[in-house]
Amino acid sequence: MTDGPAREGALPTASPPVLSLEHATKAFGAIHALEDVSIELTAGEVHGLVGENGAGKSTLVKILAGVHAPDRGVLRVNGREVVLNGPADARDAGIAVIYQEPILFADLTVEENIFVGRQPLGAGHRIDRHAMRKHVVEISERLGVKLDPGRIARGLSIAEQQIVEIAKALSLDAKVIVMDEPTAALSAIEVDRLFKVVESLSAGGAAVLFISHRLEEIFVLCQTVTVLRDGRWVMTGGTSGLSSDDLVRAMVGRELVERTTTQQAAGETVLQVERLTREGFFTDISFEVKAGEIVALAGLVGSGRSEVACSIFGVDRYDAGSVTVNRKRLRRGSPTAAMAAGVGLVPEDRRQQGLVMDMSIARNIALASLGRLERFGFIRGSAERAFAADWGQRLQLKYGSLTNPATSLSGGNQQKVVLAKWLARKPALLIVDEPTRGIDVGTKAEVHRLLDELAKEGVAVLMISSELPEVLRVADRIIVMREGHAVAEFAHADASEESIVAAATGQLQVEAA
Repeated sequence: MTDGPAREGALPTASPPVLSLEHATKAFGAIHALEDVSIELTAGEVHGLVGENGAGKSTLVKILAGVHAPDRGVLRVNGREVVLNGPADARDAGIAVIYQEPILFADLTVEENIFVGRQPLGAGHRIDRHAMRKHVVEISERLGVKLDPGRIARGLSIAEQQIVEIAKALSLDAKVIVMDEPTAALSAIEVDRLFKVVESLSAGGAAVLFISHRLEEIFVLCQTVTVLRDGRWVMTGGTSGLSSDDLVRAMVGRELVERTTTQQAAGETVLQVERLTREGFFTDISFEVKAGEIVALAGLVGSGRSEVACSIFGVDRYDAGSVTVNRKRLRRGSPTAAMAAGVGLVPEDRRQQGLVMDMSIARNIALASLGRLERFGFIRGSAERAFAADWGQRLQLKYGSLTNPATSLSGGNQQKVVLAKWLARKPALLIVDEPTRGIDVGTKAEVHRLLDELAKEGVAVLMISSELPEVLRVADRIIVMREGHAVAEFAHADASEESIVAAATGQLQVEAA
């Protein structure tokens, strides 16, 4: 590695840091989330933080946010040691954290969310709304984005909510801004706008800690990057002296073998979608997926890909057309009928739709297979745990105890639990919607390998993904959607990022097969 510190635990020597976390250690019972981790943030610099799921990134963020106190270690802000006993202390120290899913009060306006709990007061101790609005306008101009101070937060996109959170940080005069996976749910246009805002923040003298699983974002935006692995510091270095391969090796401790499509002969047709229409979402969609084949639905966010998947599985009712699985036409609007036909759905939002977060890991894995575990109307906990342990081992699941809730798992391991739940049913057709969103490169490679193995075993796989490198790496065929229509279809050998983007944006007109 180039530009890295000379020894483990050492920090780069440059201008005095705005924030330094030195030799931080944090354990939760027997699990060591962080062990002897150090990091420095400098004014005017965007510092990337990367690592696999479970590497300790979230724990480090929560220490900086005042949510967790380190068991050992020292936090300094502007050279002065500080102890954070809660988020309010972090705010007072000039540290603002913007999470992947912003936390706003839906029924309050933008300006009320920005100043909640600290509204400026005017005559008679009344809230000075004019002062609030003026301040929001000034922040908007500083960020170079348009914020409507009086707009209700409900209905704001994730990107707009993040801008509100950034505005809140600026209104607090935060000198350190931590951004945890801010682009995970954003479109390319929204990501570009967010990058401009981040560059504006660093140009204004803020120190920005930017956490992302998308390594290309780290190289575009960050001047320095720190890598964590298994709760330990691995390296810190300048991005100009590193490559993506360098970071991947540091993150996973090994070389990754990329999955490439085997182009094996497909079998009989498993899924037949004919002229499927759901008014306002998609129109006249027809395609098929054969046994042993991975077919990807590609396109821009809002093109109707996920809506097609949900209609096939029966979560949403479609208005016209038909869905046939293994020559049996499915009753529309019935997930039970889809499951009985051998269909599984790994949804885009694993936390809201794929898991019961407060339920145990074992129960989540067994949830779709309870009929197989039931005896005389009862399900023994030991049988459920043995069933879950078997699938946990097959998918290399990392967990403390199977009785722990799903909330205790990292994002990548939560995704493995959702996959285990459906794979346990031995599906004929597996629909996976954004299967690697928000998970690290190592787990992503494991998911790709798993999909490849399923295809080799004769499972038909329908995949929705916004990541074109993933689509090109995994899919045997690619169907491109735009504004609710299937506009193009490519065989693996004929596809490229340029051709897919051109079809998705209306620049290339190709009839879907």
